[in-house]
Amino acid sequence: MSKLNEHHPTKFHGVWALTKRELKKWLKEPIILLMAILQPVIWMGLFGKAMDLGKMFSNSNLGSIPGITIPSEQLQAMLAQIGPIVMNNIFGVKDYFSYMSVGMISFIVLFTTMFSGMSIVWDRRLGFLNKVLSTPVSRAAIIFSKVLNASLRAMFQATIILMLAVIFGLQVSSTFSVINILGIYAAVFLLCLGLSSVFLAVALRSTKWETQMAIVNLINLPLMFASNTFFPISQMPDWIQAIARVNPISYLTDANRQLTVLPLDASSLMVDFAFLGVFAAVFSVIGIALSWRYLTK
Repeated sequence: MSKLNEHHPTKFHGVWALTKRELKKWLKEPIILLMAILQPVIWMGLFGKAMDLGKMFSNSNLGSIPGITIPSEQLQAMLAQIGPIVMNNIFGVKDYFSYMSVGMISFIVLFTTMFSGMSIVWDRRLGFLNKVLSTPVSRAAIIFSKVLNASLRAMFQATIILMLAVIFGLQVSSTFSVINILGIYAAVFLLCLGLSSVFLAVALRSTKWETQMAIVNLINLPLMFASNTFFPISQMPDWIQAIARVNPISYLTDANRQLTVLPLDASSLMVDFAFLGVFAAVFSVIGIALSWRYLTK
């Protein structure tokens, strides 16, 4: 008796086939990979190193304070201690570069997920989306393949950024270990899952990449600067603090700092992962639901 349908591809086969296509497109354009890595490196090298906030409290800047008569030797000794103390009280680290370079991981995630929505617009314009929709592959698989592609790319780029940051002078905390890197990957994946779903949901009915780009440019800068990527939330105006405390970028950045440069606070880290988990679950469900309704030929 002959056996029919011996090969029964699972839904995972469709997800992985579409994900491999996205990754191959990325790897075949090395200039895009280079630019994706070079951009945060420029930020770290120029912005992170140039913004040496500790030197603001140097003898040359504060040496002539009106009304204070302290011998220069004592004043220099005092000023040498003020910078690290202020930096540690505000940023939690002794140098701004260590603080900002970890925030570059969130920078990478934001801009990588941003283009997940752009890819579905191009698939629609080139006719590839119509071909996929005519196959048994589910709409949820189409969406999740975009999310998985963005997550893998972001994790790879985050690894490169961390390695370069160490070369540039990143000072990790005493609680850092190799296991912490797995926590960074988990946090990156959760935010990629949520943010990619948001950008894909916006792009589901779009046929023009110009429209998608305009929407993305409207969203990405407020998300990045209304977070703790470059500056502590506690030092922001109250109205920006309210936005930053519900911004998922803030929770990814805080989790990564807890795992790299700050002494590990288990309760704070659990809050970060709980927020990222809820954010990922809610928006991935919304993205899949919208795909079933609006993802048409």
